Amino acid sequence: MFRSSQHKYPPFKLFVEQLELKQYRNLQPLHLTFSDGLHFFIGPNAQGKTNLLESLYVVAIGKSHRTRSHKELIQFGQSMARIRLVVKRRGESDRIEVMISQKGKKISKNGIEQRRLSQYIGTLPTIMFAPEDLELVKGGPSVRRKFLNMEIGQVSPHYLSDLSTYNQLIQQRNHLLKQAPSSKPYQTELLDVLDDQIVPIAGRIWKKRIGFLKDLNRWSSDIHQQISQQKEVLHLHYQSSIPLQTDMKEEEIQELFRQEIKRVRKKEVSQRVTLLGPHRDDIRVKLGEIDVSTFGSQGQQRTAALSLKLAEIDYIYQKMGVYPILLLDDVLSELDDFRKNYLFRALQGRVQTFVTATGLDGIDSEWVRKSKVYRIKQGTITEQG
Repeated sequence: MFRSSQHKYPPFKLFVEQLELKQYRNLQPLHLTFSDGLHFFIGPNAQGKTNLLESLYVVAIGKSHRTRSHKELIQFGQSMARIRLVVKRRGESDRIEVMISQKGKKISKNGIEQRRLSQYIGTLPTIMFAPEDLELVKGGPSVRRKFLNMEIGQVSPHYLSDLSTYNQLIQQRNHLLKQAPSSKPYQTELLDVLDDQIVPIAGRIWKKRIGFLKDLNRWSSDIHQQISQQKEVLHLHYQSSIPLQTDMKEEEIQELFRQEIKRVRKKEVSQRVTLLGPHRDDIRVKLGEIDVSTFGSQGQQRTAALSLKLAEIDYIYQKMGVYPILLLDDVLSELDDFRKNYLFRALQGRVQTFVTATGLDGIDSEWVRKSKVYRIKQGTITEQG
């Protein structure tokens, strides 16, 4: 992992230089200045550690990873919250502000409001790894589809735009299937119109996903072998609702999809739901012939999830020419000492990393010495000298 000879871009640095928060969750007003390396935020549970990492994620992705309600981000009793960042990228600075009110969020970059989130995403490429990310391996298909969409979307605004349009069309199609009885002739005509719009968009989505998974499979397999000390081989398989082949061209995917939706038309009308498309797909995570999600041990599931998250770093680097920032929220307790040391060695000097933990026990003093350490108590953050 992170072998410079494998990349076509020079290692340009991206990092958060400053963070300012006001009336965000339980956190007291703060203004922090960061290095481009490793940062620990230490304190008991329910003090605000996750809230701090969440604020960075909100700036990066435009929404929280924990709640759909933006109102929950506002401190109790207040009418608004504000997040401000200074992001260094290739020697230049971007100033980003997120204003959160009861009515919604407004994101500004260098003083210009970002009205289309799909055009803004990627300003601060970010990877979050939290205990709930174990669901990436052992959870349902929707978790893995979300993983695909979030990671591809950070490097491809067109993908997010296609995905939004596709989901709207599928909603219309499902509504038509539920409302119109099969005996009405106009149903077939309207379905044909919708399918003509859906097929090319679905083709582009599938092509992006297949390419993403091909890259991720290569990197995650290499990482997993290192973490497992050559004992296990990880493979990722894209499980599609149509018989896709990984070497298909986009036009071939579209033609196959067109044939398949015609084949299942009667069944869809009977069941009143769209049965085929990217919204029905999944990723299978395997160790040899073993499906990790079903038959893997908890240790194997943790290692597979860690391998996937670290492989994302390479994917973003290849596509964007910069390493993303990494947010590790209370995951060190889930890793043994070998995996912790592997993680920090892999990140050293390349990825700005923010780590939350209840304490520094079990963390090699070398990593602590090279990092900034902050203590959090009842929403107040102080840097440890």
